[in-house]
Amino acid sequence: MILTNGITLYHASYKPVEKIDLSLCAAGKDFGKGFYVTTDYKQACRFIRTSIGKALKNHVADVKSDTGYVSVFEYGQNSSTEVNYYEFSSADENWIHCVVAHRKFGILDGELERWRNYDIIAGKIANDSTNQVLTAYINGFYGEVGSYEADETAIKFLLPNKLSDQICFRTEKALANLTFKDCKIEILEG
Repeated sequence: MILTNGITLYHASYKPVEKIDLSLCAAGKDFGKGFYVTTDYKQACRFIRTSIGKALKNHVADVKSDTGYVSVFEYGQNSSTEVNYYEFSSADENWIHCVVAHRKFGILDGELERWRNYDIIAGKIANDSTNQVLTAYINGFYGEVGSYEADETAIKFLLPNKLSDQICFRTEKALANLTFKDCKIEILEG
């Protein structure tokens, strides 16, 4: 299980994030709209360039192209708030269906309903190195989307055992379990 009481979680951005605002979170992400963190500090740091790039593209004021931030949180299950939590144990067919349904609306629509009531979803991250495989899957290059053959081919190419984790906090109820601890400045090279 990824989420355990006291675990440290990291969120990378072009700015420090102490107070989380779910209304600022984008839709179309792997596990749906929500606040994403990881247990892997290096993985978080790798996301800084992406965050800065998106902020610059959207003309966000005061973005520095060479400076990013990793906000540090601690997870602690709030006993007064029970959350619906789902964790993918591996990047399997259920994981790929969830990711594809959230990334590309209109494909595997029944999957969106399946995940709607979860406050937190955790599992492997579909990072930059997996985007080509997911795009090929979505476009039917491995067979019909959702078919056994397409699922198996995509999963084989993903090398799921090498993927880091990500945790999506999708509701305010879920966010009640996160406590801001620190923010680290990361200066980007070249």
